[in-house]
Amino acid sequence: MNKKPGQEALNRRIWALAWPLLLSNITAPLLGLVDTAVVGHLDSPVYLAAVALGANFFMFLYFSFNFLRMGTTGFTAQARGAGEATLVVVLRALLLSTVLGGLLILLQPALREAGLWLLGGSAEVQALARDYIAIRVLGAPAALGNFALIGFAIGLHRTSVPLKMTVLMHASNALLDFLLVQVWHFDVRGVATASALAEYLGLAGGLFWLRREIFGDAWRALPAGALRQLAPMARLLAVNRDIFLRSLALLSVFFFFTAQGARLGDTVLAANAVLITFLLLLSNTLDGFANAAEALVGDATGRHDRRALDAAVRATGRWTLMVALLALAGFALGGAPLIRLLTDLPAVRDTATTYLPWMLLLPLTASAGFWLDGVFVGATLAPQMRNTMILATLLFFPVWWLTRDWGNHGLWLAMNVWMASRGVLMALVWRRVRG
Repeated sequence: MNKKPGQEALNRRIWALAWPLLLSNITAPLLGLVDTAVVGHLDSPVYLAAVALGANFFMFLYFSFNFLRMGTTGFTAQARGAGEATLVVVLRALLLSTVLGGLLILLQPALREAGLWLLGGSAEVQALARDYIAIRVLGAPAALGNFALIGFAIGLHRTSVPLKMTVLMHASNALLDFLLVQVWHFDVRGVATASALAEYLGLAGGLFWLRREIFGDAWRALPAGALRQLAPMARLLAVNRDIFLRSLALLSVFFFFTAQGARLGDTVLAANAVLITFLLLLSNTLDGFANAAEALVGDATGRHDRRALDAAVRATGRWTLMVALLALAGFALGGAPLIRLLTDLPAVRDTATTYLPWMLLLPLTASAGFWLDGVFVGATLAPQMRNTMILATLLFFPVWWLTRDWGNHGLWLAMNVWMASRGVLMALVWRRVRG
């Protein structure tokens, strides 16, 4: 009798957590989508190819540090569930993000040259990408700080804050893109400047919307010397290390994917940049419910409530499956119009359309991995996240090698196999961990 009302209450709670994150994550690819659309309508594909190289460089660079978001969410949610102080979690994360952001600026010349050497591309494309990277890296401290603030907000179940931060960032980025590229003709330099400034605006907004939790009464309740305690910081660094290694494995696949596309020519590189938008839209849509799983699983883990934990895992899994099926229908019906929206270059449009069928597989192959990422983050199963990602990545490269004669078709096949294997491996590990 009570099972159905309890399930309905849990679904309402999941939806209350997920819908702001869903909107936030759907709009997150707009930073890349707006950049792609702006340069995709310039008079040469080299601008689009250069932004693709630069954007993938930063995807690899910044999301290597996505542990600042994931680790902060898990620890904040567990502290909330256990009734412990949460302020110290975000302060440690913000301190770490500031130090790491500064180091990225200092190391930018070496990182940039290494990245462009690996990514490839024509000399003209690389020259433009070099300008893009040199400018956009100045937003690194804000970009990493945003990870920490978003993770803190999700762990507190204040999921409206990431939505407001995202809207602020992408609205300002779109406006600055238009002014700097279309009005003042700064081409890729304008795109990079707009992205960096948008990161700082998002950080300022996040601090404002979380001001009570960060600057309010929580300071008076903060234990003396909390930031100097070594054991909690060591645990944070250990979890962050494992998630960092997991992120490196994940992003190495995308980095390799972009590099191989570049070696197939500027047109294929530009077409893949358009098609990656499908993957970003899918991942960020599915992540809305994965983020809800992080908050609910973390809260249940902090309370040591196994029944609530299992219920959260099952319910968020059902939501993920439903969203994946809707995404499949959306890609089938709207794929070609989206390609036409993103670029009016005939060669790029035709090439992207040729590989569009691979996008229809992504909702089926990728959904389980995105959902279980949220479960593992909430339970702070960082070593398991690391190990499953590394194993899936080791599978990606043999699949690509065996299908390399298929060109870009082989690349997209390997991508789908990698996504599917990630979900299968995590499901097996979760079954073993939960017993």
